[in-house]
Amino acid sequence: QAYFLVADDIMDASETRRGQLCWYKQPDVQLNAINDGILLEMHIYSILRRHFGSDSLYTALNDLFHEVTLLTATGQYMDLVTAEPSKVDFSRFSLERHSLIVIYKTAFYTFYLPCALAMRLAGITDPTLYAKTREICILIGEYFQVQDDYLDCYGDPNKIGKVGTDIRDNKCSWLINVALQECTPKQREILERNYAKHDAACEAEVKAVFEEIGVAARYHEYEEATHAKLQKMISEVEGMPPDMFLMLLKRIYKRQK
Repeated sequence: QAYFLVADDIMDASETRRGQLCWYKQPDVQLNAINDGILLEMHIYSILRRHFGSDSLYTALNDLFHEVTLLTATGQYMDLVTAEPSKVDFSRFSLERHSLIVIYKTAFYTFYLPCALAMRLAGITDPTLYAKTREICILIGEYFQVQDDYLDCYGDPNKIGKVGTDIRDNKCSWLINVALQECTPKQREILERNYAKHDAACEAEVKAVFEEIGVAARYHEYEEATHAKLQKMISEVEGMPPDMFLMLLKRIYKRQK
């Protein structure tokens, strides 16, 4: 988590993370943060070797980390190439594209990885349980990122610990994709003219269109529907009370935030 975020902040040119300057923004760090990120990743495998080197699970645990790292890096790549930082091309945007990006970039390492690791350690080998866990965690990860997109625009920086930059950074976020589905030709012109501009007035114009369309209300509808769907999916896992599964995932979620 730490090394992905160190790298992500550099690529996104972010300012703050968890209420502090991003690591690469520290005067005595700067682009040395790239090597720091590599060191953080390598310590994963050092820790695994120290504690599981003689364990029969060692190879499986290593493979799981490598698989999820590849999936996450693929999602990051899709995020970066979907939109150039200073060129607005909404033809590349869609909710389907957004879903693909967030599943690969966020869902696998944030939710599936800790669950799958715990299942490995518990001796669970049934492929159907891993497939069901993957399905549930992907949906939770997608919801997590949609919520993050919402908070990037509407959240209080003092509470969420970072300043939102999605509009300025030309991000293929859930909010802009919903807006593009619902907007009038005139509203689309406003979005095309003001999106991806590092200017407070332009950002305000985009947010005004979001307000006219009712994007925030659409998010709350999505939130309720997704929660209900997750409850149903979890209830279908034999022997796992939905509330217990959600409680475990909330603990993971708090750690990621």
